[in-house]
Amino acid sequence: MPKILEQTIWRVKQVELSKAVETVGLRCDRPSFLELQYHKPCERNICTTGLNLRDLQLNVDASKSKGNPQHCHNHAPRLARMQLLWLLLPLTSVAAKQVNDTLLWGPYRPNLYFGLRPRIPQSLMTGLMWFGTHDYQSIAKTRHACDQGDGLTSYTWTEYDTREGGVQVIQDGPNNVKITTEFLKVAGGDHGGSWAARIKGEPMNPDKPSHPSLIFYFGLEGLGGIDMDTDEDENGLEGDVKFSGSTPELDDFTIRIVESPDNTHKTMGPHAHKFTERIGKTHFLGQPVASGNIWQAKEIILQQIIKRAQEILSPYKDGNPPDPSFVLQLPDEVYTASNLYAIQKSFDGEFQFDVFFESASGKQKLSSTTLDNGIPALVSSYGKRFQTAFPFPSDYKVAKRDQIEAFSKAITSNLVGGVGYFYGTSIVNRKFSYEWDEEDDAQTGSEDGEAGARLTEPKALLTATPSRSFFPRGFYWDEGFHLLHIGEWDNDFSLAILKDWIDLIDEDGWVGREQILGEEARSKVPAEFQTQVPNYANPPTLTMAVTAFIARVKKAAASSGPTDQDLGMDFGMGGAQQRLSEPAEHGAVSGAGREYLEPEKALAFLKSIYAPLKRHYDWFRRTQRGQIKQYARVARSRTEGYRWRGRSEQHVLTSGMDDYPRGPPHAGELHLDLISWMAFFTATMKDIAEFVGGGGRRDLHWSEEKQMYCDANVNDEDESYHVCHQGYLSMFPLLLALLPSSSPHLGPMLDALHDPEQLWSPYGLRSLSASHPQFGTGENYWKGPVWVQMNYLVLRALYKKYAIEDGPYKARAQEIYQQLRKNIIDNVFKEYERTGYVWEQYNALTGEGMRSHPFTGWTSLVTLIIAETY
Repeated sequence: MPKILEQTIWRVKQVELSKAVETVGLRCDRPSFLELQYHKPCERNICTTGLNLRDLQLNVDASKSKGNPQHCHNHAPRLARMQLLWLLLPLTSVAAKQVNDTLLWGPYRPNLYFGLRPRIPQSLMTGLMWFGTHDYQSIAKTRHACDQGDGLTSYTWTEYDTREGGVQVIQDGPNNVKITTEFLKVAGGDHGGSWAARIKGEPMNPDKPSHPSLIFYFGLEGLGGIDMDTDEDENGLEGDVKFSGSTPELDDFTIRIVESPDNTHKTMGPHAHKFTERIGKTHFLGQPVASGNIWQAKEIILQQIIKRAQEILSPYKDGNPPDPSFVLQLPDEVYTASNLYAIQKSFDGEFQFDVFFESASGKQKLSSTTLDNGIPALVSSYGKRFQTAFPFPSDYKVAKRDQIEAFSKAITSNLVGGVGYFYGTSIVNRKFSYEWDEEDDAQTGSEDGEAGARLTEPKALLTATPSRSFFPRGFYWDEGFHLLHIGEWDNDFSLAILKDWIDLIDEDGWVGREQILGEEARSKVPAEFQTQVPNYANPPTLTMAVTAFIARVKKAAASSGPTDQDLGMDFGMGGAQQRLSEPAEHGAVSGAGREYLEPEKALAFLKSIYAPLKRHYDWFRRTQRGQIKQYARVARSRTEGYRWRGRSEQHVLTSGMDDYPRGPPHAGELHLDLISWMAFFTATMKDIAEFVGGGGRRDLHWSEEKQMYCDANVNDEDESYHVCHQGYLSMFPLLLALLPSSSPHLGPMLDALHDPEQLWSPYGLRSLSASHPQFGTGENYWKGPVWVQMNYLVLRALYKKYAIEDGPYKARAQEIYQQLRKNIIDNVFKEYERTGYVWEQYNALTGEGMRSHPFTGWTSLVTLIIAETY
C-alpha cells in the first residue's frame, strides 16, 4: 500500500464501529424479522468475518446485487408487506399526526453541518459529509459533525424559519469551497408533508482548484424499510437516483437525488484512462446498520471508501498513485436489508444537486423548479417577517445598520436552526453526594460516583442548543434564555420546546441540568460529565419562558384572559381574581406560530404545565434548602435560605457560574443567586415573592460593610459571615428586578455596575470585578469574561423597571442602560465581522470572542437587545 494512504488511514478518526456492524452478525444464523417482511429469502445471509480498526478494513461475505434490479427485493405493494409487522409490534409512542405538520421535519440534528430528521424517536435521518480530493490526506478531515477543529471560515444560517425552511452558508477555507444548503418544507398530505433540499457550491477562491466530494446519506431506524429503485451499476450511476420507503409514521415516501446538468467533474489526472467508466458518475452504497447506530454513518461510509481505495492502490506501492478523485469513491454496492444509503458526487468547481423527499399522501410533485421559486420567496418572506418581529429602533443611530440587521437575522436563524430533536437514554446516579451535601437526617452517599449510575428509560426532547460544535444538546440553564428569543419569533414553537422540558420533570420534581440523551449525544461529552445527580439543580430559567409567554398573551389577547384561580395558580389562597390579560379592543390572534396566543388555548397550555412546574418548584424548596436557625442567623423567615448542592472545592457547576469565587464548601452556606432565583420562581408561580424569599435576601445576604449582596457561610466557630465577591453574583437582586426602585441598596449596585475599576467595560459588564484578586485567574470562565445573557438580564431590569419607575436612581439607570446596550451590540457585532462567529463569552479587557463558537444560544439575545424586546 502506498505510504501516503497508510498515513491517511492513521489520521482517520478511530471510532468504535463494532456496534455498527452488529446487525451483520445477527443475520449470520437466520434472517431477521425485518428481512422476512421486506425481502424474499436470499441465497446467503450477511455475516461478519473480521474487523480491523487499525486500517479500517471491513471484510464482509455477503450476497450483493450488482447490476441486478431485483436484488432479492419483494416487489409486492409496500403497505401489504408491512401490514403484518405493524399489527404485531406496537407503534412508536410519538406519531407524526400528533405533531404540527409544519414542525415535523427540520435540521433537528444540529450537531451536523446539515442533518435532517423528523420529530419521531426512531425514524429517517439524513446527513451531509464532504472532503477534498486534491490529496489523499483530506479524507481524514472529512466534514460531517460541526467541529471547531475543522477550521471552517464560517458556517451560518442566513435565514431559517422552522415552518418554512432556510438557507445556510458554509465556507470551508481549507478545501476552498463555499457550500450553500437550501431547505424548503412543502406542506400537504397526512404524514408531515414533503421537503426539498439543494446543495450547491463554488470555489471560495476561483484562482485555486476546488475538487470537493460530497456524500448525502439517509438511514432508517425503527420500523420500516427503504429500497433503491434505480438499477445498480458496478461503475456508478448516471441521471437521477430514486429510492422508495415506508414507516408507520411517515407512511410511503420516495427520495430522489437530481444533479444539475451544468456540473463539471475532474477528468484529467494520473492514470485517468483506467477510470473512464467511473469518472463523472454518482457512486453509492447500501448497508445494514444496527438499530441506534445510524449516527455512526460517517465512520461506516469512510470505512467502505478506504477499503476500496486500499485494493485499487495496492499495485502502486512504488509511488505515482492515481488521482485521489478517481480512487476515493463508494464501492457501488447494496447489501441485503440495507437501512443506510449513501450517494457520492465529486465535482470540479461549481456544482449543484437537489434532494427531494416526497410523502405519498402529499399532492404536490417536487422538482428543481420548486426550489428555484420557493427559496427566493422564503428569503423575501423571512426578511419582511423579521423586520416586523424585531424592528430596528429608529432612534438607534449606527453607521452599519444594514450589516447589523443582517447579523441579527443570522444569529436568530442560527438559534432556531440549532434546535435539535433527541431521543435516548441518559445516565443518572441517585446515590452520589459530596460530604457537605449530606443532610443530618440522610444516609451517607456512595463514595464511588459510578456505583449508583444507571441508564434511564429512553426519553425524547426538542430543545435549542447553545453551540452546534461544542454543546449540541439540551441545557436547562440555557434553555430559558433560548426560549425568550424563540418565543418572540414563533410563540407556538417555543411552547413545543417548553412542553418537552416540562415533560422531563420526574415524579419527585427533578429534571437533569444537562440532557445527554443517547449514544450520539454522549459521544460529545467527557465521561466524567455524563452522569446526572437527582439532587443537583440549575438556575430555573424555564420560569422566564413562562412569564414571557404570559406577557405575550396579555399583549395579543382579544379578550380578558384567565385568572390565577382559573389556572389553579392561587395556591388555595383565594384573594383577588388577577387576570393574565387586560381586555383588548377587538380582533383575534392570527398568523403562523401564534395559535396559542388565543386566550382559551393559552389557558389550556398553562393548566397543562402547572402541576409539573409546581412539583418542580416544591423540589427546589425541598432539596436546595439552606440552614438558618442552626447557625443562629437572624432572618424574617426561618426556612427560606438556599444552597446549591453538587459543588466541589473550586466549582459550583450547578449555579451555572462554574468557577465564580465562593467561600469554602460547607453545609451552612447560603447562596445569594439561588435565593434570588427562588424569589423569581415564586413570582412566576404566584405573586408571593416576599412571602417566600424577599425578606431573606435583605436579612441574610446584604452586607452593610461591603455595601453589596453576598453569599453567606459559616466559620470554624459555627458563626455565620458574608462571602463577598463583587460581580454578577452580587447583582442578582438587580438583574432579576427583585429590588424596589426606591431601595437604598440600588445606588451602590449601580455605582459598581458603572465603575471601570469594577464591572464596567467598553464591551459589556464583566462577570467579576476588575479589582478582585482572582480577576482573570485560573480557568477564567466566570472570573471576568463578559457574558451576553447576564448583560441582557441587567438591561431588561433597567428597561422594564429601574429606568422607568420613579425613584432616586431613575436618571442613572437610564444613562447606564443606553451606554451598556450600545457597548454590547457594538462589540458582539464587531467580533462577528472580524471572526465570522458569535462567541460563548468575550474578553473582559479586549472584547475578543472566547471559547466555543459559533455560540448562538444565549449570545443570540443580542437580537432582542437591538430591538429592545425584553
